[in-house]
Amino acid sequence: MDEETRLAIVARAKAELRKRLRALRRTTPAAALAKRSERIVEQLVALDAIANATRVALFWPIEERHEVDLRPLDAALRARGAHVAYPCIGEHRTHMTFRFCAPDKLVMESLGFRGAPQDALEAESLDAIVAPAIALDASGNRLGYGAGFYDRALLRYPSSIKIGVAYDFQLLAEVPVNADDVAMNVVVTDARVIRV
Repeated sequence: MDEETRLAIVARAKAELRKRLRALRRTTPAAALAKRSERIVEQLVALDAIANATRVALFWPIEERHEVDLRPLDAALRARGAHVAYPCIGEHRTHMTFRFCAPDKLVMESLGFRGAPQDALEAESLDAIVAPAIALDASGNRLGYGAGFYDRALLRYPSSIKIGVAYDFQLLAEVPVNADDVAMNVVVTDARVIRV
């Protein structure tokens, strides 16, 4: 099989997985997802990579997409003096950075999520980056929304511990990947922590 055919097959597989898992997440009761999010935050707080971190990147949940809610983690990190960064899409929508920002200063990004404003201080280094996922596998492979913003941004932080979070029903036996996909160092769900 040539590379072009392989890439087309992977792209179709990713698109189908996104469709199925987003539908599953959308049809799961909000109260059940809230409980699962609480357990994910508990797992994260207990991780050395988070417990010892002073600079952490998180994401604000897109509630209509039923994403994992990390807002209690933001509060816990700030309470112990850690600095918290959030994604920021560049003005030309070509790249994403992480910028330190308080939750009440987040702005609505053009891609439909709340992120740090352009004038917030850019994070030159981060101890840990917690990334959202549509799906994860035990090898740390992550399926995002498909624009590649996280993969490109993660490459800029080679020494950061990359933590993918998802509900346990989003953990798959295998996530299809391309060469430019960045794997996670740790996978956290409401039922398990996998150190890759």
